[in-house]
Amino acid sequence: MRGRVTKSTGTLNMVRTEAGDLVQSKLKGNFRVKGIKSTNPVAVGDWVKIEIQPDGIAYIVAVEERHNSIVRKSINLSKKAHILASNIDQVLIFVTLRDPETSMGFVDRLICNAEAYHINPILVFNKIDLLSTKNQEDLLIWKYTYEKLGYQCLEMSLVNEHGIEAVKEAMKGKTSMLAGHSGTGKSSMINALDSNKKLKIGAISDYHRQGKHTTTFAEMHHLSFGADIIDTPGIRGFGIIDMNKKELSHYFIEMRRLLPNCKFNNCQHINEPHCAVKEGLENLSVMESRYKSYLSIYFEEEEQTYRGVDY
Repeated sequence: MRGRVTKSTGTLNMVRTEAGDLVQSKLKGNFRVKGIKSTNPVAVGDWVKIEIQPDGIAYIVAVEERHNSIVRKSINLSKKAHILASNIDQVLIFVTLRDPETSMGFVDRLICNAEAYHINPILVFNKIDLLSTKNQEDLLIWKYTYEKLGYQCLEMSLVNEHGIEAVKEAMKGKTSMLAGHSGTGKSSMINALDSNKKLKIGAISDYHRQGKHTTTFAEMHHLSFGADIIDTPGIRGFGIIDMNKKELSHYFIEMRRLLPNCKFNNCQHINEPHCAVKEGLENLSVMESRYKSYLSIYFEEEEQTYRGVDY
């Protein structure tokens, strides 16, 4: 029986069959060790084959090859990677300019990962009802930076229901993953999009002005208007993994466009002469914030384990 994993806690997995039934399934023992380099051998979004035993217990016996995935560094020292979601069409990156504040470096890391696996990133600027005059100016800078690159930017406020229809339209008929810090409104948006969903939401810490974790495991929800959406736990930072440094600039699309103009075809855009990317910094075809993100990822040490630092 074929189905798609909608929730995985490590020991138990919920699988939605092609008939629409939800089946709680266990992993066959060999999945836990056989060639698995990530903390989770099965990820939300995976297409799997399940078999139901005579005693009624269902087992996942095969996992289909993934078309793509969003992967981050794991805090588990024995494994290098943690798969947040697989087989997705797009990632909705939630950005809030206050309560909590999102950094461009964090967003660029998510975009870089999405670009590496040909996943479309969409920036969703939530809580725009909270923005001060200074925040409004920052929003213009953010949108100028990313719309110039061709990325769709949507504004949303769940308080006054601004922008919800535009987000819904972007999601129809697709599998989307939600990504962002805790407290940016990911679970609240799902509740607003589909009245049948009653996901738990949390408050903002008064001291740190950061969100409190309410989503503990990634989970896929099928919404009434014909969309699948994967809600993920809020993440403070996003460690890039298994990315060749020599190919890193390919995932910054403004740099990728300039690569043919560099003197050296293996230019890393650091100290090389006649570098089109460095020249782009001078004429503003490459934004300084994006170049700083590139350097941050480039010089990140291979053995460094992600420890929750906000990049």
